[in-house]
Amino acid sequence: MTTYGTIPAGTPVSSSLGYISFASERIRSGLGTLRPWKEMVQLRSLSVPASFAEAFQRIRTNAAFFRMNYVIIILFILFLSLLWHPISLIVFVATMAAWLFLYFLRDGPVVILGRSIDDRWVMAVLAVVTIGLLFLTDVTVNILVSLLIGVVVVLAHSVVRITEDLFVDGEDGARLRLRDAASSSFST
Repeated sequence: MTTYGTIPAGTPVSSSLGYISFASERIRSGLGTLRPWKEMVQLRSLSVPASFAEAFQRIRTNAAFFRMNYVIIILFILFLSLLWHPISLIVFVATMAAWLFLYFLRDGPVVILGRSIDDRWVMAVLAVVTIGLLFLTDVTVNILVSLLIGVVVVLAHSVVRITEDLFVDGEDGARLRLRDAASSSFST
C-alpha cells in the first residue's frame, strides 16, 4: 500500500508536550469566560446608590455578572494571607487545582450520578472544602480575616458598580434580565 502524495494529518507530538499544550489551551479558553477586568474597574461605571433597595439590586446583579471575578479576588486575598504558612499554602494550592478543573476550566456542567450539578453548588462545595482543609492547618485567624476582607472588597465593588451598562448574553443574560424586570415591576 503506497501513500505517495498524501499529506499527514498532523505532526506526532510527545505525550507530555501534547498534554501541556492541551492544558494551556484549556486554561486560555476557561479564563476567557471571565468578565474583563477593565470592565470591572471603569471609573465612569462607579457611583453611590441612591437607596438601600438599589444597593441590594446592584449586589445581586453584579454578583451574578462578575461571579468568577469575585471568586478569583477572594481566593487571591486568601492566597496572600497564607504566604507565611507553607503547609497551609500547599493545601491551598492543592485545592486550587480542584477549583481550576471543577469550576474555572470545565466545559460543561458537573454531572454526578447522571444529574447535572448547578454552578453555584459546585462553588459552594469547593469553598467549604477549601476552608475546611485550611482550618485543619491551624490558620483559623488568617482564614477568617482574609475571607472577611475579600467579602468586604467584593461587596464594596458590587454596591458602587452600576449595572445599567452591563451587557449579558446567553442563559445568564436571560436570567438577569428576567430578575431585573421582575424586581423593577414589583417595586413600582
